[in-house]
Amino acid sequence: MQKAPDTHPLKLPNPDHPMYERRYGLIRTLAPLHVGASAGEEAGNLNLIFRDAYTQTGIIPGSSIRGRFRAEMRRSDKEDHRVSEEFYGRVGKGPDDIHESLIKFEHASIVWLPVYCPGQPVVWVSCPRLLRRYATATGNPELLKRIPDTTKESYCTPTLRSKTSKDGKKILFFNLGFMELKTREGLEAFLPPIVDDEVRTQLVVVADADMGMIHDMALYRQSRVRLEDNEKIASDGGFFNLEALPEGTVMIFPVAIRKPSADEHNPGDWKPLAEDSGSRGEIYFGGLESIGMGRCQVSLHKAEEAL
Repeated sequence: MQKAPDTHPLKLPNPDHPMYERRYGLIRTLAPLHVGASAGEEAGNLNLIFRDAYTQTGIIPGSSIRGRFRAEMRRSDKEDHRVSEEFYGRVGKGPDDIHESLIKFEHASIVWLPVYCPGQPVVWVSCPRLLRRYATATGNPELLKRIPDTTKESYCTPTLRSKTSKDGKKILFFNLGFMELKTREGLEAFLPPIVDDEVRTQLVVVADADMGMIHDMALYRQSRVRLEDNEKIASDGGFFNLEALPEGTVMIFPVAIRKPSADEHNPGDWKPLAEDSGSRGEIYFGGLESIGMGRCQVSLHKAEEAL
């Protein structure tokens, strides 16, 4: 029997002319960062942050990043918001008044998390799953080969300042108890350019299964109280707590830029940040800005290649 011709063949993207230009953004928190739901504050619930389902570490949802970038561009695009709508999309009143955004944001995940170890210095901790996402987002296949295997041992930079065991391993105290770390060269390759020099000497890579518990040890926590409207006394049920990623946390988020089609207006280069280059600046993410949270240093970069 003769096979019927395929009238709808699958057309794969041309790798020489990709549909999306790949970039990535780096975030370094300059103040505690809280991105999460505020519901339940009046009942005294812990005001939790959004978390990754696998490592249980804090994230910034792509929708939150998009909303902040869009708001920043709309401030300078005051005439009719045409440019910001072309980059970030528009949904109008009619079924035909819809414009797909040219910029696609994925969530920001932790690359390095500062953790205070009692009686010892602050260290920056990561795990293979988070380092793998960093390597993929930056488009660097060589980094994938250098991710340490933490199934049997955890690792640290040789310059880590800590106590040393009899067999030469570094020792840190986490909420898991005392953890022995084997020194390993080359962890600095996973450091983005946005970090301070202090971070380079204090890197630790632990197993994926341990990252969530260490992450909870590192979180910034604050107890707050809601006062009565006309008196400085706590209202009923007005005590509640919140948590936030600590100052010095390093994060990454992938960005895709869709090329405009032939019948679309080309808004030009995407320069979302305030400085002349349009690729670095300071932005507030999350909520609770009025009490000093959310200030971040942000930089945007081109991915080396698609993985």
